[in-house]
Amino acid sequence: MTTIGFVGLGIMGSPMAANLVAAGHAVTGYDVSAERLDRLADAGGKAAGDIAGAVAGADVVITMLPDSPQVEEVAAEILRHAGPGLLYLDMSTISPSTSRRVAEQAAARGVRALDAPVSGGERGAVDGTLSIMVGGAGGDFEAALPVLRALGTTIVHVGPPGAGQTVKAANQLVVGGIYGLVAEAIVLLEGSGVDPVAGLDVLAGGLAGSRVLDLKRHSMIRREFAPGFRIDLHHKDMGIAVAAAREAGVALPLTGQVAQLVAAARAQGHGSLDHSALLKVIERLNG
Repeated sequence: MTTIGFVGLGIMGSPMAANLVAAGHAVTGYDVSAERLDRLADAGGKAAGDIAGAVAGADVVITMLPDSPQVEEVAAEILRHAGPGLLYLDMSTISPSTSRRVAEQAAARGVRALDAPVSGGERGAVDGTLSIMVGGAGGDFEAALPVLRALGTTIVHVGPPGAGQTVKAANQLVVGGIYGLVAEAIVLLEGSGVDPVAGLDVLAGGLAGSRVLDLKRHSMIRREFAPGFRIDLHHKDMGIAVAAAREAGVALPLTGQVAQLVAAARAQGHGSLDHSALLKVIERLNG
């Protein structure tokens, strides 16, 4: 059993913390929402009154937060209360440069830091089947594996600090592109008088098959966009991908176009919907 502090109990963090409890770990969580803290307590965890309370006595601290500013603010508080040797896993999706900066600050305090963003959405978080891409020292990755195995099934050490976030940026640009193309496929099929259910069923069984088609084709056809991962967050992630490309000095033209489609969805008022709501943008383009 590992004693774990968990900060950020939202759509992803709440089921992840519950899975850690189910795996036999002692989890103390903190969130600004009292309802989310109650949910953790119902799952068998403990609710802390503040970040310091979540860190106290922890062997491992995990954060799952919306963006870089929140991670920097919370990481600073964690490091103020952390003892030497603490293992800090930031599983948020943020900029690689922020992860590198946090890792440097952690090292100065004797804390081992890993950036470990995830892919798989709310379903993967609930089922404990996330893909986890980890940046940081190899020894620290090995130390984190017993905890990470309660959260995901594909867990890969991809490089030094910040590398996990770079891989996540690549993941998000691919996912966004697939959503955009699935949306166009639906519009094409329906505009041509072809049953989109039959059409996408065939695509899902061939070379065009993807996890997006497996999980979302039927809900997209039904225009059901309850959020598993919100457009607002994917907009943030596409900004990270574009910025990472600029920092690396590479051109990603399709990524730029997908980023604009996601931005359009947000500008059209769909920010709180699932990222599959890119279909609404393509429909609007077609009148």
